[in-house]
Parts: sequence; C-alpha cells; structure tokens
Amino acid sequence: MSKTGATIAYVIAALAALALVVYAWSFMSTTGVEIPYSKFRQLVASGQVEKVTVSSNGHEISGYLKKPMSNGRRWFETTTVPEDIANNLEHHGVEYTGEAQGSIWSGILSWIVPTLLFFGLWVLLFRRAGAQSGGSNGFMAIGKSKARLYVESNTRTTFADVAGSHEAKEELKEVIGFLRNPEQYARLGGRVPKGVLLVGPPGTGKTLLARAVAGEAGVPFLSISGSEFVEMFVGVGAARVRDLFQQARKKAPAIIFIDELDALGRARGASPYGGGNDEKEQTLNQLLVELDGFDPRTRLVLLGATNRPEILDRALLRPGRFDRQILVDRPDKKDRVEIAAVHMRRVRTAPDASADKIASLTVGFTGADIANLVNEAALIATRRGAEAVEMQDFTAASERIIAGLEKRNRVLSPAERKIVAYHEMGHALVGLALPGTDRVHKVSIIPRGMGALGYTIRRPTEDRFLMTREELENKAAVLVGGRAAEQLVFGSVSTGAADDLQKSTEIARSMITRFGMAKELGPVSYEGDSREGVPLPPGMGPSNHPYSEVTAQRIDALVQRIVENALERAISILRERREALEQGAHELLEHEILNEDQLLALGAMRTAPRRVEEGAAAHG
Repeated sequence: MSKTGATIAYVIAALAALALVVYAWSFMSTTGVEIPYSKFRQLVASGQVEKVTVSSNGHEISGYLKKPMSNGRRWFETTTVPEDIANNLEHHGVEYTGEAQGSIWSGILSWIVPTLLFFGLWVLLFRRAGAQSGGSNGFMAIGKSKARLYVESNTRTTFADVAGSHEAKEELKEVIGFLRNPEQYARLGGRVPKGVLLVGPPGTGKTLLARAVAGEAGVPFLSISGSEFVEMFVGVGAARVRDLFQQARKKAPAIIFIDELDALGRARGASPYGGGNDEKEQTLNQLLVELDGFDPRTRLVLLGATNRPEILDRALLRPGRFDRQILVDRPDKKDRVEIAAVHMRRVRTAPDASADKIASLTVGFTGADIANLVNEAALIATRRGAEAVEMQDFTAASERIIAGLEKRNRVLSPAERKIVAYHEMGHALVGLALPGTDRVHKVSIIPRGMGALGYTIRRPTEDRFLMTREELENKAAVLVGGRAAEQLVFGSVSTGAADDLQKSTEIARSMITRFGMAKELGPVSYEGDSREGVPLPPGMGPSNHPYSEVTAQRIDALVQRIVENALERAISILRERREALEQGAHELLEHEILNEDQLLALGAMRTAPRRVEEGAAAHG
C-alpha cells in the first residue's frame, strides 16, 4: 500500500471512531433519566414538572423538571401504569413503573450501526495487513504479479540519458523499431527476437538501458525482479509468471523487463541433492511455456538482465526464447568521459576538474563506480569547506574507493611501521623497474580499509585488453615485491604479504590453466566443470577438475615455480637498488606518503617504456 493509501485508511478509521463517539454522545444527550411512574406522579403533585410529552400510544412520557435532580439532569422519561393499578399501589405505598416497548429504530441505532462500523474497520485493517504481506492486491491476491508498471507518461528515460554503451544502444534500436513499426520488419518475412538478454558486470547500466528502450518506444514498461517470483507457497511463482504475461498482453505493445534473471533462470538440476519439483523449477518451467506461447504479432518484447549468464538454464537461452544476448561491458575511456560528464553536471566543480581527467583516474570502473566517485568527491570537498569540487577531491575519492578509508587512529608500533615502510617501497621500486607495469601513483604507510597497514597505488594510463606472458610475470613480481623487501632487509617475512601471494598465485595458475602458457603442458586449457553445463561446488564428486591427479600435481609444481621465480626477480631488483630502498623507506617513515614525483626523484633506475593494463591496483 502506498503512503497515500495508508493516509486515507488512517483518516477513514479516525472518522469512524469519531462517528461512534458522536453517536454515543447524541444518544445520551437525547435520552432522559428513567424514573419510576410513581415518582413521576409525586413530582406532578408537588408541582416540580415543567412540561411533558406523551407518546401516541399513551404509554411513554418524557419531559423537563423545573429544577435539576440530584444527578444534575432535568430531562426524564417514564412509562405509565394503568390508573386503577397505580391507585392501588400508591394506596399501599408501593413504588411502581411501567415497561417501555422497544422500537425497531432504537435497536438499529444501538446494535447494527456500531457492528457495521466495527466490521468495516476490521476489513480495512485486514486488507492493509494483507497488502503488506502478499502484494499490492492483498493477501487473497498473492498469485498476482508484483511487476511495477511504468506507462509512457512516467517512463521518461531515453537513450540521451544513457552515456556510453553505444554498441548496446544500436542493438536495442531494432527492438524499438519493431514496437513502433512492426510492418517494416515483417515485410521480408523476418521477426524480431522474442527475448533480449542484457549481459554484463554489475553497475554497467543494464537496467537503465531497459528503461530507456521503453522510453524511446513510448510503450508500457512492466518491470520486476527475478527474486519477486519466488515465495514460500508452492505454485505462487508460476502463477505470477502467468499473471505477468496476461497483464502485458492486455497492454500490448509493451515491454516486460525481468531484472536479475539468474534468480529465476538458474540451471535446473544443478544441485546434486536437489529434486526436479521445487518451486524455482516450476517457476522457470512456466516462464519457458510463456515464451513459447506468446505470438510475436502481439508486439510483446521480453528484456532480461543478468551478470551471471553462465549459470542460466540452456533451455532459456535457446533460439525462440532469449534469441539475442547484448553485452553491456565496462566502459572504455571515451565512454567514461561521457559518463563522468553526466554525473559532474549534478555537482559544482572547479576549473581544474574535467571529465577527461576523471576518466583517466577510473580505468576499469563501471558507470555506477564513476557515479559513486563523483559523489564521494563532493562529500570530501564539503567536509573541507570548499566552494567547489576540485581535482584533488576526485583523486582522494578514487584512493578511498580503491584502497579504503584511512585509519589514522590505528597506531602501529615502531617495528611494524618499519616493516610496512620497506614492504611498500618494495612494491614501488619493483614496479618502477619492470616494463609493462602500471605507473606507481602513490605509496603510503597510513592504514586503510579492513586490514591494509599500508598501500601502493598503481594506475594505468590507457585501456588494455591483452597481456603477454612477460607482462604477467612482471605483474607477479611486483605483487611479491613487498615480501622480497622484507626478506632482503630483515631476513624473515611477515603476514603482510598474504593478499599479494594470493593474487600472484592466481596469476600463475591462470597462465597455466587458462592461457596455455606452460611449455611443459602444451597449449591446452585446463579449465572446466566436471559435468558439462552443471557447475559442481568445491569438494563434490570424485574430483573438481576435468584432468587427472597427475596433471594436477604438475600444474601445482608449475604454479609454485612461477611464483618463486617472481620472488627471486624481485629480490634481485631490490638488491641492485638497495640504496633507493633504504632512502625511500626512511622518507616514508618520516612523511608517511610519497607521490610519483618523489619516487622518481630517488634516481633509483631508468624506467623503460611501459605498456599498461586495465584496472587500478592497490597493494597492502
């Protein structure tokens, strides 16, 4: 129930309660005090009665007294008694009164009206509780679809509001053309796909693109999340799927958008313990039936969005259902410039801040990440009392997003600070010495985030989509550069390199199993699931990889060799630049932060021209 509906419900309840109070007050104010008929005769005899009213049947008498009674009331009522009986009772000093004949209207006013008011309040509250638990149509309509309908008047999003994603927008223009002019697409016998699946990482604008398609086409847009189909009651999901398509047919031409489709369309039978008759499978089966059943001539288009296409059921992706998949990938630099410009319009920026500079800061960011960056920069500028958001605020915001929040109140012992300083300088010096690595932007020993006691931020200067074996080996060497510095200077290692070792091991394993870069194993991919199309969780089945245990041992040995070689290279580089390592660590301990210019001023080496990769990196 909306806020307006809830307000109306409360107003109706208050008016009903007020009506009951008014009714009770009016009933009491128009009803006199019941007195015995014998007392009435005494009052008449003593001259205390001012006026009376006798009913048409002569049995009920009401009137006013000249003076109030002991209870302060002047209005009285009584019922007559036959004269002969009254005289006889009065002769013997007996108090007497008659019995009033109840009327049908007094019964209605006394019982039926309060009952109806109470029943109305009960129904109103029950419907409101049902609407909160079972959807907008109440508890009895739990099988109704929860899809939110956006009509042409309030679907104002268009492609002009979507920065970047030019290829995806071109693909979706066919859907818009079909909804606007179906005859043009049918003149050669072709048909527009029934379903279009938007695939891409989280935050790349898949939902925004779907809204823009509805806004451009000017048709009703029914939006629902895949998780909203599933309830605790068996059969509810399938009923909601049927109701969703029934609503769409009534409003055709229209667009049905199912966000987070993987919550509904997960591959059936993926769990080795799961049966084939659970609620999710029934819901998915009903969706498949509806996709097969609706006629393309009805001008209905189904849009779906997911960031996990690999787990979707294959029956959902076959031709005739979701015919087309559109990739909505992370934006390149040109797209990031457009996205940054859109979000910068909402904040007051200084002249030194530009969309192009922000795009250079955000390699690998999604549209949602860039929006968050602009917002964080505005908050940082507000906290320092600035009149506008400057470039330094955007830089600080990017560091906060990449490395986490600074923890200046986390006090390290002198020994720990010394280890962290050498560790971070190890990352920086190895990164400066090797070609094909990212530019070192900043080194700090100020703790950040959940567990980083220091960090080295390396930032690429352009987008990269390919990497050679040598570049991957250099990247692994930079990752273990901190551990190499600890081993070289202190003769021992600490727990600070745990995350670095994990990342370097992942690179080494990908080089062997994904990219076929191990001569000993040949150009063979060793990735895959133990059952085709059905991913198994770790530990399930005889083995969780599609190769023998002998091959697994060889892979482990090669991974170990690559990481060890990277560590040896890093130690060799730092040994040659020991003076720069000592000087840099000393300056870090004194100043806590060194930027790129200060690092280059150490004169430790001549950096070779480097090719850079996509994605900013922060090492603890």
